Amino acid sequence: MENILIAGATGHTGKRVIEILNNSESFNPLALIRKEEQRQQFEDMEVEAVMGDLEGDVSHTMKGIDKVIFAAGSGGSTGKEKTTAVDLEGAKKLIDAAKNANVKKFVMLSSMGADDPSKNEDLRHYLEAKKEADEYLKESGLSYTIFRPGALTDDLGLAKVKVAKGSLNERGEISRDDVAFILVMSLADPLVKNVTFEAIEGEESIKSALIELSQLG
Repeated sequence: MENILIAGATGHTGKRVIEILNNSESFNPLALIRKEEQRQQFEDMEVEAVMGDLEGDVSHTMKGIDKVIFAAGSGGSTGKEKTTAVDLEGAKKLIDAAKNANVKKFVMLSSMGADDPSKNEDLRHYLEAKKEADEYLKESGLSYTIFRPGALTDDLGLAKVKVAKGSLNERGEISRDDVAFILVMSLADPLVKNVTFEAIEGEESIKSALIELSQLG
């Protein structure tokens, strides 16, 4: 089994990722936590937790790690300092740590609109941070997937999406359930290797959509 480190494991989407991986026969999840009191919730799930703060030192967090899912983030709802510290600098730190540890793949949860932050003034700083982190990952030399979903909802996942490499050029919503499933699917090699894509709720199954994206290269 491959060991998968999940940054943002305590968040709404990260928890869903952990649950999916925990029921997988191929992947073993490890939750990145920044507070000791967060450990118990994962121990109750028989999931190992790794201490590491994205605003501090994370160089030690990659021991035995095969792949990374970065699902951490401010969602644009916190101040600019926090957004910069987590969504940009925290992501860059984890990318550097992954590169130094020869991690096999880095899956980045980004955001729709990160290709052109100027189109959304309200979230401009957040999207600029996401875009810069995405570019940093692309240039790192790591094998990567960058997934930019539409607006997240807590609706039940339908496993049906509309996707496009680069930009969809339309807005829409997608459930956190489906986002988590896409993140986990992206771990598989060579699925969506070195691909950046957007996704919203649609009519095509997630699996076939990702296969088609992979064939586009």
